[in-house]
Amino acid sequence: MGVVPVEETHDPRPTGKLFAAKWKHEHLRLVFICAILSFAVIVMFNSLLRGASAKSVTVVDGGKSVVYQTRSSDVSGFLEEQGIHIGPFDRLSISLAAPLEKSAHLVIERAKQFSIQADGIQQVKYTTERTVGDALAALNVRLGGQDRVIPGLDAPVDEGAKIRIVRVRTETVETEYPIAYTVVQQKDANLPVGTQKVVKTGKQGVLVKKMERVFEDGKLVSEQMTGKAIVQPAVQQVVAVGAKKAAPKPLVAKKQSVSAQGGTLKLNGRAIAVKHMLKNVTLTAYSAGPASTGKSKGDEGYGITASGTKVQEGRTIAVDPDVIPMGWWVYIEGIGFRRAEDTGSAVNGKKIDIYYDSESRADRFGLKRGYTVYVIGPVKPTSD
Repeated sequence: MGVVPVEETHDPRPTGKLFAAKWKHEHLRLVFICAILSFAVIVMFNSLLRGASAKSVTVVDGGKSVVYQTRSSDVSGFLEEQGIHIGPFDRLSISLAAPLEKSAHLVIERAKQFSIQADGIQQVKYTTERTVGDALAALNVRLGGQDRVIPGLDAPVDEGAKIRIVRVRTETVETEYPIAYTVVQQKDANLPVGTQKVVKTGKQGVLVKKMERVFEDGKLVSEQMTGKAIVQPAVQQVVAVGAKKAAPKPLVAKKQSVSAQGGTLKLNGRAIAVKHMLKNVTLTAYSAGPASTGKSKGDEGYGITASGTKVQEGRTIAVDPDVIPMGWWVYIEGIGFRRAEDTGSAVNGKKIDIYYDSESRADRFGLKRGYTVYVIGPVKPTSD
């Protein structure tokens, strides 16, 4: 008989290691799939976070607008990130330390360099202002009420502009000027003719002129009179003029001995040779004024004689050249030595017109007849 194998009636129990290995084998695929899904979720979550933290910043620089994407938290970090330089005088619409908001709008105003000349000093300045007036105000530049700014306050400030401030000052000055007093003459019958006496002393007046002077940068550029007033009127001087006629003077010549053809005139014991003698000569008088000559001071030829000399009281007479040669000296009884220097339309024959400075004295002289005149010659006798 063969051997019949004995069969076990039940399976043996599995161990812990076998159970774990069997579970791992059965669930490894599931674990791998879960890991892949978890990684995908993490990546997606990070992407969402990064997208949520990105900012869109619009920068306006020098009038040009550019949009930047950034994750910087503040303005300073954003500018450094983008390499945007900010000068010391440039102006930002947002502070450098301010947080950077999402969809921020940042304006950069670039400073312009310009020069200011004022009070003898020229300085270089920077500004972001648009007009000259705003730039000066921002720099606290003082302007007087009359100061001028070149160019004007409303002019734009360009790069390299030159601004000049002209300091204007106006002052009023009062200056005193003397007013000459007038002299009034009054005839006095108690004073001899030819004498004068001051009755009332004259006094100068005072005139004040008000002048306005304009200075630019310390230099006088204009001056004009804005008013004048007499603060003290002049006091006229009154002079008494003698009107009392003096007694006729005796003839100076003594013991005269002459002849019509020549001879000698003895005058105060002095012998003077004469060419000839004229008797019954008529005397009149004249002056240089309009009453005698028709000319006034300032007219051409005023006070000039027919011989070209200037009239002089005590020397000049007008004669008829056919009777007394021009330039000759004569001696008139009661009058004295005179020189023939002038002529006149009414001076004919034995008539002599004697020159006086005063028209009134010439008028008072009147007409005198019967005088004797000694014609001496071209040389006046000396005291010797």
